[in-house]
Amino acid sequence: VIIGTLTISAILVFFIVPLTIVFFIYLSNILLLIYQRNNELKADPLSDVWNRVRKTIATFWDIYARIWHGYELHGVQNLPEGPGILVYYHGAIPIDYLYFLSRLFLWKKRLCLSVADHFVFRLPGLKLLLRVTGVIPGTREECLAALRNGYLVSISPGGVREALFSDESYQLMWGNRKGFAQVALEAKVPIIPMYTQNVREGYRMFKERRFFRQLYESTRLPFTPPYGGLPVKFRTYIGKPIPYDPNITTEELVEKVCKGKFLFSFQTKTAVQALISKHQTIPGNIWKALLERFDKRRK
Repeated sequence: VIIGTLTISAILVFFIVPLTIVFFIYLSNILLLIYQRNNELKADPLSDVWNRVRKTIATFWDIYARIWHGYELHGVQNLPEGPGILVYYHGAIPIDYLYFLSRLFLWKKRLCLSVADHFVFRLPGLKLLLRVTGVIPGTREECLAALRNGYLVSISPGGVREALFSDESYQLMWGNRKGFAQVALEAKVPIIPMYTQNVREGYRMFKERRFFRQLYESTRLPFTPPYGGLPVKFRTYIGKPIPYDPNITTEELVEKVCKGKFLFSFQTKTAVQALISKHQTIPGNIWKALLERFDKRRK
């Protein structure tokens, strides 16, 4: 009984925060359903009619972000007034991205559409939440339509693979994905890099095993659960835009974004190393990330 109790307690400690996040996400969907029913709404989920309940949900997540992660958002002035593609590093749980969406809406009343993996649309009970928050499939047609309608569109080229198999070294796992660059060139919009400091210290995945990697590659489903949820300091940095250039190739644009994703588009090796040293310990360190909650100088 004692061993069983200790085992259950250990499991809860490891997974309680990720499970709490899942609970709050479903609670957000329930709130939307109640709002829809009470107001008999049949309007387009992306229309301003939903802004009141969007603000309520964004306020909740922003409070959670402030309390649990001391969340900070820097570089909002780098976002274009019009359309653009926001490219970000995918943590084990993209809770930092949810924080970003919430604060962006509260500060600017702006909706950023989010490209998600196909498995997200198979999750039960989240259909309305996905539609109202602007989660879209990553097809070329969907992205181009959103950009032509003036929206910001965000994408993590590493996606679920990066979430599952990257680690505290913050390695980018993009493979040969260049679709976002092709869309940016076709839509003639800038690309804006973004990353969140300490996101891997807050939530982690178990060390990669060949079996889990093969399982993911064959099914494209995330079987490995994240753990952690420590209240480390989160700071999201939005880098300077990489402007549309009709003379640049897709490969050159991808290379620029790879550099700019961590590093605000600085192109020299010296600037790259200086910025990593300034904003992120490599490899990530949980204790340092926790202590940064009390670092008043950084504030």
